[in-house]
Amino acid sequence: MTDHVHDLQSVREATDRMLTALAKLDNAALAEESHLPGWTRGHVLAHLARNADALVNVFAGRPMYASAEARDSDIERDAPRPLEVQLADVRATHSAFLAQTGQDQDWSRTVELRNGVTDLASNVPFRRLVEVELHHVDLNIGYELSDLPQEFTAREITFLADRWSGRPEVPPVTLQIEGDGDGSTWHTGGEEGGPVTLLGTGAELLAWLAGRGDGGAHLTVVGGPLPTLPPL
Repeated sequence: MTDHVHDLQSVREATDRMLTALAKLDNAALAEESHLPGWTRGHVLAHLARNADALVNVFAGRPMYASAEARDSDIERDAPRPLEVQLADVRATHSAFLAQTGQDQDWSRTVELRNGVTDLASNVPFRRLVEVELHHVDLNIGYELSDLPQEFTAREITFLADRWSGRPEVPPVTLQIEGDGDGSTWHTGGEEGGPVTLLGTGAELLAWLAGRGDGGAHLTVVGGPLPTLPPL
């Protein structure tokens, strides 16, 4: 089982790291573009706060979001808020998430997320860590995929590769960290492995899997052209 205690500590550290960086911004900076098309930095922060609320709902046995439309409208509503309000919201919802996950509970139970997706309760803290770490990068304030903790990068590659595996519409690809002595490999697509192998740093592999950064432009591609993944 996933070590949720370890992951919750990582969520604390990642959130503190992000809030420290955000404190250097001003209101005008929040209205500037993030790395996510169509979203300002304010949109990213609004999403992070509302996602924490949503995960509290998950642990409490409620629907994660009232609806897809409500989720989107809440983000649009909250995106223009000033920096002080945004940071207070992120802090408060982060604290509420930690309080909810700090309660005695069955971490082996299955919980329901968005769109009928289910997972073990013990995996949800890592899902929150993914939100915080990747959206810190998306904020476009100097934190890059290459700055992510190595442990997180490897786990997120594993998580995304698993998400893209067993799906016939996804190109079968083998991924490997270039020069990795332990020979760790990951696979995507409807069958294990394939004619194309992608070699690169952990950050470069993650960029391709997550649709971030240059989308894998710096990867070494063996056996064919660089495949394109569907949107996450």
